[in-house]
Amino acid sequence: MLKSPTLFHTASPMRQLILDLLPDSPPTLDNFVPGGNAETLTAFTGWLAGTRAETSFCLWGEAGSGCSHLLLASGFTYVDAAIDRGLAKAAASGQLAVDHVDELNADGQIALFNHFNRLKMAGGMLLTAAPQPPAHLALREDLRTRLGSGLIYRLQPLSDAEKAEAIAAQAKERALKLSPEAINYLLRHAPRDMRTLSMLVVALDQYTLEQKRPVTLPLLRELLNLEANA
Repeated sequence: MLKSPTLFHTASPMRQLILDLLPDSPPTLDNFVPGGNAETLTAFTGWLAGTRAETSFCLWGEAGSGCSHLLLASGFTYVDAAIDRGLAKAAASGQLAVDHVDELNADGQIALFNHFNRLKMAGGMLLTAAPQPPAHLALREDLRTRLGSGLIYRLQPLSDAEKAEAIAAQAKERALKLSPEAINYLLRHAPRDMRTLSMLVVALDQYTLEQKRPVTLPLLRELLNLEANA
């Protein structure tokens, strides 16, 4: 995945250094933090493994809950309907993942309907994600019915306490000393999605080694470039 330019707004030397430190971290099932979604994750991994016969699996939840992470981690052919609203780039794959299905235009809805029928006939698998369950989406009735016939699970966003616990565990794995104050600072000032927070833990570990300095709030401010003199 491309390193996010949204963390830093200009190309100062410090900002460029942090962008260079941020690791490539492709979404996987192993680096997904389940929080209160253990049951959903168990159902999802079981479906991926072929333990369920349903053609489709729909994940729904608010932005930042992890739907896109799991779709990318599935290994299926991935299409983002927010970018390709007509599904023009959706290949005739036996395992198709369509993100943001609520963004499909009329052509895209017809295309997904046809993909569903093709996959059902061929024993394939369709994975979708949306902010609401299929029954509440503004889609063609026949498509809503198809998506509603499969497995439907909600992903709950992580609470701040769950994010703090995950950050602390990741820091401990790296023998990186992060105080509760430092973790709270990250949660207040860094992007709040768990994947970016995890990447920042790695970058922070590398930065402290390079600078030969412990983690302090001033160092965190420097890392995130929140102060004008950073």
